[in-house]
Amino acid sequence: MAEPMTDDERRAFLMHGTRTGKLATTLKGGGPHVAPIWFVLDGDDLVFTTHNSSLKAKSILRDGRVAISVDDETPPFAFVLIQGSTEVSEDLGALVEWATKIGGRYMGADRAVEFGRRNGVVGELLVRVKPTKTVARTGISD
Repeated sequence: MAEPMTDDERRAFLMHGTRTGKLATTLKGGGPHVAPIWFVLDGDDLVFTTHNSSLKAKSILRDGRVAISVDDETPPFAFVLIQGSTEVSEDLGALVEWATKIGGRYMGADRAVEFGRRNGVVGELLVRVKPTKTVARTGISD
C-alpha cells in the first residue's frame, strides 16, 4: 500500500542519484509538452537551466505554471509530483553557480565546473520552481 513521504524523505528521494524530472508545460496552442530535465533542490524549490530558445523556456516565459514528475521505476516504486510557479533569471553568476551544482550531480564532481561554464552563458535561463502542490508516495506496489 502506498505511503506518503515525509518532507525529508521527499527531498532525499528527489536528490537521489541522477533521477531526471519530467517537466510538463502548456504550449502556445494549449497542447501539453513534456521534457526531461536535470535539476537540484534549493530548500523546497527545484532549480534547472534551459536555453531561451527551447519549447519549455518559451512555455515558461508565457505561462509560468508547471508540473514535474520524478519517479523510481523499480519495485516497490515511488514518485513525487510537483505543481508550481516559476521564477526565471538570466543572471550569469547565478547561472554558473547552479549549472555547476547540476553538473556535479549528473556529470560527476570532476566535470561540474566544465558543465557550469558551458551552461552559465548568455541565452541560458535559470528556472526556479516554487511548489504550490506536492504529492509524494512510496511503496506503491507493497
